[in-house]
Amino acid sequence: MALFAKDPPGAVVNAAANIFSYATLIPGQEGTTSESGIHIYSSDYDTYVEAEDIRKLEYDGNLDLVKAAIRRLGVEGGFRIITQSTAPAGSGLGTSASMGVALIGVLSKYAGESLLPYEVAEMASAIEREELGIRGGKQDHYSSALGGFRFLEFVEDSVQQSPLEISFDTLLELEKNTVLCYTGKSRLSGDIHKNVADAYVSGDTKTKEAIDGLKRAAADMKIALLTGDLREYAALLDENWRLQKLLHPSVTNQQIDGLISLAKEKGALAGKACGAGGGGCLLFYCSYDAQHQVRKALEAAQVRIIDFQFEPHGLRTWSVPR
Repeated sequence: MALFAKDPPGAVVNAAANIFSYATLIPGQEGTTSESGIHIYSSDYDTYVEAEDIRKLEYDGNLDLVKAAIRRLGVEGGFRIITQSTAPAGSGLGTSASMGVALIGVLSKYAGESLLPYEVAEMASAIEREELGIRGGKQDHYSSALGGFRFLEFVEDSVQQSPLEISFDTLLELEKNTVLCYTGKSRLSGDIHKNVADAYVSGDTKTKEAIDGLKRAAADMKIALLTGDLREYAALLDENWRLQKLLHPSVTNQQIDGLISLAKEKGALAGKACGAGGGGCLLFYCSYDAQHQVRKALEAAQVRIIDFQFEPHGLRTWSVPR
């Protein structure tokens, strides 16, 4: 993140959606198989990992994010963890960040450690970058931990966040006219981030100009949302995608370009790939009378429509008796 957050600072507008990641922790109890040790199950991948204690958790490509969260918090064994996400894998919707936040939330609650939302976001980000060597920024972690619409600024490694108080009418119009679809192809965001970072470090003029333009577009997007100017919002969403494609050729592909062209033919005002691009989900903002036509055209193209609403809340943890 610090690579792109010097002068001027990095900036994004982010919005949380009610597409959730869950982490369930079941403490061990006498007479149960989970009385001791660490037991991890991913319902998404149908993968099971167990270890006698925290020192036996090794990174081997199987549920490493869960292992890293346990190791980072130093939580000793005697429990089971079950993870589940309602987003497709490699969707570009910040799924790994959301799961990291959920894991920090449930483990810190179990350990009796009180963390503020920004502390959860920072720890979840650090786990990916420092423990697992995954490239990426902090915006998805902050969105998952805090919820709502946020304007985030990045100066070196520090994050300044401001909630965007969007009118209820604007929020409802955004939800009604937005279409989210999954292309059916997951992507590894870390690979695309490496491509962009390498191009930036090598002095690629097009990449640097694109990054500077994306920062300006974020600042303008903040104003458009606060004033309820959704025509300007659509224009900026389109500009964001134009600039994002200039970062590196791997950001888009023939399928993405074809789907965006199809949606625009049917009344979408703007479209872009979510996250780093290269696959995953696409987001469209449509003319007020065309959202249904765009949905039908995308469904006919055999991509999955994901219905959602914007989510005002961030991380939530709770306990129930057995």
